[in-house]
Formats: sequence, structure tokens, C-alpha cells
Amino acid sequence: MATTEEQGVLPVSGLNDIRICDKCNHVRMKTLLPKLQKLDPEATIRVGCKSYCGPCAKRAFVFINGRYVTAPSEDEAVEKARQHVKKKK
Repeated sequence: MATTEEQGVLPVSGLNDIRICDKCNHVRMKTLLPKLQKLDPEATIRVGCKSYCGPCAKRAFVFINGRYVTAPSEDEAVEKARQHVKKKK
């Protein structure tokens, strides 16, 4: 379930915590959110500034379960994030 931090919406608790920046120049929210939701439909996805502006200005990034994953493109960042998705046991 995607949520926005700035709106103060409480996220549904999920196994995976995914955070993305809506100010990042290397991703499009319209395409990135569905890709991340496919990784884990029950994940908590928070959208808002992550204060990661230096690297964010140069590469796409996803913050997943406490790790920053960066890549030259949105698709590559999603693929790298896939490695950090926690699976239900």
C-alpha cells in the first residue's frame, strides 16, 4: 500500500519498508510505484524527501529495509531492490 509521509497517512504494516523520494530527477512516481508494488503488494511504501539529495541528484535510488540501493536508471534500481525484499516464511 503506497502512502505519503507529508500527508501524515499511517501506512499499513508490511514485512518490507520501502521509501522513495518524489523529488528525485531519475525516477517517475507514475512508473516507479507500480514496479515497487509488484515486488511486494503488502509492502509499506512511503513517498517523501529522504534527505539523500547528493546521490539522488546523480542516480535513481530506493531505500528498502534500511538500505539505500542506487543505480543509473529506475529499472536497475528496482532490480537491485529486489535482492533486499524479505519473503514471508
